[in-house]
Formats: sequence, structure tokens, C-alpha cells
Amino acid sequence: MSSNQSNKGALIALIVIVFWASSIVFLMNWDVKFDNPLLYLFILVQMHLYTGLFITAHDAMHGTVSYKRNLNNGIGQVCTALYACFPFKVLNTKHHEHHRFVHTHKDPDYSEGNFFVWYFDFIKQYLTWWQVVLMALVFNILKIWVPELNLFLFWVLPSLLSTLQLFYFGTWLPHHGEQNNKHQSGSQHKNHVLAFLSCYFFGYHYEHHDSPSTPWWNLWKIKNLAE
Repeated sequence: MSSNQSNKGALIALIVIVFWASSIVFLMNWDVKFDNPLLYLFILVQMHLYTGLFITAHDAMHGTVSYKRNLNNGIGQVCTALYACFPFKVLNTKHHEHHRFVHTHKDPDYSEGNFFVWYFDFIKQYLTWWQVVLMALVFNILKIWVPELNLFLFWVLPSLLSTLQLFYFGTWLPHHGEQNNKHQSGSQHKNHVLAFLSCYFFGYHYEHHDSPSTPWWNLWKIKNLAE
């Protein structure tokens, strides 16, 4: 990875974090009205920004946020902590097991169940009881200053919806069933707008497995070369 790409990766990571933080600070004080259509738009935007945090952490797992290891891993840890108090090191280990043993019983992301069974197996692989306790503690501290409804609608709900977004586009669609290629990975049809909105180009999943050193914001270029 060149220093120019590294600087760009760190800058894009910072932009994602700042957008997420700015959005959530604004929404913690927003006057919630269920008949206001902006409410539902804001929930979707916040969900997408949560997904951006995780995708940024995912890039850090592949060392593409920065060539400086401490900065790369530090940004990854910030993103996983903001996402759901995840330890970056554990996620990093499991993700590389996914790449090494994709679509086998050694793959922590793989399951033979239906969508819902697979989703719950997926969540159980990564969520621990101490994370739930820690997030509950943070929630109860924050509600001293922030309306509980705002916390639920813009902090809790979007992160939960984001797990579905990440699972559906990043695990279920590309990896369920048999794929006739060396990476056992499917890929979305080329549509860069939909690919970004659905999961930051992560639906171009065969391309990611074929070029894991390519950051999310360049996956569309790999897709162009592939088709």
C-alpha cells in the first residue's frame, strides 16, 4: 500500500467517524415525532453510518486504513468500540479465519441453516455477555442526559439494523448455497450506486475475496475490471 493510498484511507476513515459522531450528537437532541417522515429517514441514515463504522474496521483488519500499523489498528479499535464495544483483535482473528477457511466448518461466518438460523449463529460468534453488560451500562449512563427514546431510536435500533445489513449483503447473499469459483463467494451485479447504498461496495464480495488489500472505496474499480 502506497503512502498516498494510506493517507487517503485514514482520511476516509476519519470522515466516516466524524459523520457518524455528528449525526448521533444531533439526533440525541432531536425532537422525535412519529408522524414526521424524517424520523424514519434519520434511522436509515444512522444505520448506514453504523455500517460504515464496521466496514472501516473491516478495512483495518486488512491493513488498508493506514500502512502505520498502530494507527491502522487504533482506528479499527475505535470503530469497533463505537459500533458495539467489540474488541478489534478478536474480530480481526475471526475475519482472517473466514478468509482462510471460507465456506467450510472452520469458517466462523459460515452456517448451514436458513437465513434466521445463520443470522443468529453469526451474532453468537461475535457477541459476548460482557459486551451486552457494557452497552447496557453505557445506555443507562447516557440516559441521564439524553432522552431514552432518542437513545433507542438512534443509538440502539440503527446498530441492530446494521447487523442485518452487514449480514445480508456481506455474508448471506455472497456465501449461502454453492458458488462455482475459487473463493466460494458470490457478487452483486454491477451497479455502483446500489452497491454503495446497500453495504459500501461490500456486496462486490467475490472481488473483495480476490483482492482483500483493496479498500472498500476502491472495490468498484475492481468490479469494473472484472466485468
